[in-house]
Amino acid sequence: MELESCMMMIFLFTCIVVLAIHALLERTNNNKKFPPGPSPLPIIGNLLEMGQKPHKSLANLAKIHGPIMSLKLGQLTTIVISSSDIAKEVLQTHDQSFSNRTIPDAGSALNHKDYSLTFMPISPRWRLLRKICNGQLFSNKTLDGSQDLRQNKIQELLTHIHHCSIKCEAVDIGSLAFKTTINLLSNAIFSVDLLHSTGTAGEYKELATKIMIEFGKPNLSDLFPILKLLDPQGIRKRTADYTSKVMDIFKGLINQRLKMREGKGFDNMEVNDMLNTLLNISQENNSQNMDQIQIEHLILTLFVAGTDTITSTIEWGMAELLHNPEVMWKAKQELKQTVGIGNQVKETEIGRLPYLKAIIKEIFRLHPPTPLLIPRKAEKNVEIRGHVIPKGAQVLINVWAIGRDSSIWDNPNLFLPERFLGLDIDVKGQNFELAPFGGGRRICPGLPLAMRTIPLMLGSLINSFDWKLEGDMKSEDIDMDDKFGITIAKAQPLRLVPIKINY
Repeated sequence: MELESCMMMIFLFTCIVVLAIHALLERTNNNKKFPPGPSPLPIIGNLLEMGQKPHKSLANLAKIHGPIMSLKLGQLTTIVISSSDIAKEVLQTHDQSFSNRTIPDAGSALNHKDYSLTFMPISPRWRLLRKICNGQLFSNKTLDGSQDLRQNKIQELLTHIHHCSIKCEAVDIGSLAFKTTINLLSNAIFSVDLLHSTGTAGEYKELATKIMIEFGKPNLSDLFPILKLLDPQGIRKRTADYTSKVMDIFKGLINQRLKMREGKGFDNMEVNDMLNTLLNISQENNSQNMDQIQIEHLILTLFVAGTDTITSTIEWGMAELLHNPEVMWKAKQELKQTVGIGNQVKETEIGRLPYLKAIIKEIFRLHPPTPLLIPRKAEKNVEIRGHVIPKGAQVLINVWAIGRDSSIWDNPNLFLPERFLGLDIDVKGQNFELAPFGGGRRICPGLPLAMRTIPLMLGSLINSFDWKLEGDMKSEDIDMDDKFGITIAKAQPLRLVPIKINY
């Protein structure tokens, strides 16, 4: 019996070894088709190689392992794309297979992932929201009708800066751009200045900043899904707390509007903001896809995405212009000839300012607001360039690396707007060497508003004032370092002293 037991143990052990070897060989053969990448460590994978600035770390790794690269971030298989050609295959050729998202655990706060246009899967509800954004909220007709609103908000910004110039007082460009953008959006949506309001609405800026910080933090629950039940860093809980307070602000404004709509004479009032449009759609369709909860979450998405994109672009733009005085001079000359020195830029004049438009493209190339875009998720195994992107993998498009690719751009690290003059490249998702808003069906729906607001604000700042650095710093002393988060922001806030132009 002992001999038989011994033989059985030897047999079972042999079977286990054979099966293990077979599994290892099978995995090795399969991995031959997976994109190359650095060898992962046990449990944590390649987390240590991400560093504090993943967009830069991944760009350096791509120089070693290639433009399509595989990493293991905890339990999460991640494919990183660092070339425009392969980005086109993901965002356009195989768009349908990569249209859904990997959902950050912070997005689960208050079930935002189920209502957010950014995170929800492709579905009838998503298609309805997308149709509303494209056809009504951000259509050319709607945006043409709200030109005066944007002009007024920019004028308020310039008036505030003028008062600072009289006192020779420095201004924080990022903070001013943030405030202006918030009030521009809140007027477009609610017909109120959110940051001028009293009470809880005045807290919005702090709450919005905290939400963006939480979304930008590395989260163990995303890397090790088994930890989601524990929320070990408290990110989901804090995000829920901050989001709940913001939702209360939105809910109060929506309830005010609903009471107005019930009152006599409302039909005769001219209320053409986004909230009224959404409430009309909700009533006309009597649809669960556009109830008040959905409206609140859609508004939250528009605020978070819109403020960060515009704010970071304006701050980086002014930093680059002060860092490159010759570019600032050329921009001022174009504005002087087209708009008139000291005048506020109008939207109807943007088409006649090719150098200003080139400056904005160059800002997006070097400083894309979301350097890795919002992650996509592979719905099935997809073969690209001889490599298999496995089902369930997270896919990151490193537009920061693509913007500095020397095979595409001459002198890629220099700020040279001239490179775009006469070059038929835009940011609308068809030219993948410059895709700060993404591409395909998941392209940012607020792109049309951003591309009206950014040249309006930046052009007016350039044309209405001369600028000098606080403390009489020299242009070459500007700190051009960045910090990674939900968007790529300047590591040090840009503080400038405005000098009113005499004309």
